[in-house]
Amino acid sequence: MGLLTFIAVTAAGAGGAVVLAPVVLGAVGFTAAGIAANSLAAGMMASAASASGGGVLAGSTVAVLQSAGAAGLAGSTAAVVAGVGGTVGWLTAAAAAPI
Repeated sequence: MGLLTFIAVTAAGAGGAVVLAPVVLGAVGFTAAGIAANSLAAGMMASAASASGGGVLAGSTVAVLQSAGAAGLAGSTAAVVAGVGGTVGWLTAAAAAPI
């Protein structure tokens, strides 16, 4: 596998992750209108609220995911998601490369 293939797969992973993150957030229930009833996100919110005594703590995983679902990815968050997607793309290309 050539260098250009590694670069292409890494770029595809980075771009795909940024594009698909909002889709996945919506699919699990983190929507622009709030957390969807009877969704995975609702279950996460209920668990987080129970664990913290009745409310979801600011900065918790549920709060961050709801923020991203409601307002989209911030620039810094998009950069992290792209980095993770690019890493997964690179690892996928490396695993497929003949030894």
